[in-house]
Amino acid sequence: MDNNSEIRPFTIDIPQAELNDLRDRLARTRWTTDLPGAGWSRGVPASYLKGLADYWRDGYDWRTHERELNSYPQFTTEIDGQDIHFLHVRSPEPDALPLILIHGWPGSIVEFLNVIGPLTDPRAHGGDPADAFHLVIPSIPGSGFSGPTTETGWDTNRIARAFAELMNRLGYDRYGAQGGDTGAVVAPGLGRLDPGKVVGVHANGLAAFTDVDPDQELTEAEQTRLKHLQYMKTEQSGYAMIQITRPQTLAHGLHDSPIGQLAWIVEKFKEWTDPAAELPEDAVGRDLLLTNVMLYWLTGTAGSSANCYYETAHAGAWGANERSTVPTGVAVFPMDVSIRSTLEREHTIVHWSEFGRGGHFAAMEAPDLLIDDVREFFGKLR
Repeated sequence: MDNNSEIRPFTIDIPQAELNDLRDRLARTRWTTDLPGAGWSRGVPASYLKGLADYWRDGYDWRTHERELNSYPQFTTEIDGQDIHFLHVRSPEPDALPLILIHGWPGSIVEFLNVIGPLTDPRAHGGDPADAFHLVIPSIPGSGFSGPTTETGWDTNRIARAFAELMNRLGYDRYGAQGGDTGAVVAPGLGRLDPGKVVGVHANGLAAFTDVDPDQELTEAEQTRLKHLQYMKTEQSGYAMIQITRPQTLAHGLHDSPIGQLAWIVEKFKEWTDPAAELPEDAVGRDLLLTNVMLYWLTGTAGSSANCYYETAHAGAWGANERSTVPTGVAVFPMDVSIRSTLEREHTIVHWSEFGRGGHFAAMEAPDLLIDDVREFFGKLR
């Protein structure tokens, strides 16, 4: 790629005027009303959202979380015409394995805050120093500080190519990849693109692009996942179809209204987190949830993050690829729809784990389980 390959240090520094504007907008919200007894069945109820918005306006302190994010080394570099933002947290262990962690939508680098310490410095967190990783945590082009995108065409395959170049620029010629959601598409894409460098791919929330064989026998757990997949295709597919077909129309509302942006994201945290959690913040703490939302609001990336759906669908990149030869580990959490026999047509699966708690946002909901599974999987490949 013919680019300016300079890697530039980056610090988050949001002007106070932007925070004041957010607070003013929240105070001026024109609220809708709830239908009696509807609960969450038609989306996020105003009765719930009002309480969360009140906390966002009067209780949440962005500066605290800005400082936390800035406590990790951050950088930007231009790849394929787009500024790519990333955390680069090197382990104190010299033999650590480089690992790229890839978020999805509506996630962000915030997803991984609770796993950075244990993965980079297991010695300081009661673990084995032989399990250490050097972490690279990029913001997906179009999301967070890697956005907005400045041109069309940023589908998941192009993102994988950009991340392969990022790892090359950092001097890593042997590394692992981990991701969930969109990251569970990009991470295997990295493996297919660069199998000589990617030693293994670990994914949570991994879904197959091919349909389940109607004649194959499924376990009881797999039958439950298949039913949930059908439910997702009907009751929970509206957001995806809008982002696949008309992301720009959606963007006008979300870019102008913090309540709109909040509702659009928090709905997914309600539907995709651990089913044992009654409310989103029972699965993911309010501050962590709102910091994730802030990365969309403050960077104005409602539209460009949704465009990834449009680009990927219209490029045909959400489709079955040739079977990956890279060793693949799969972690299955509640609300995931992973069925091993179907996924084995597309991946070389050498590690499979199923968990009874957590959910789609595993690094936020059950970081301990994800950390242990990542360590176990890559422990065999170092």
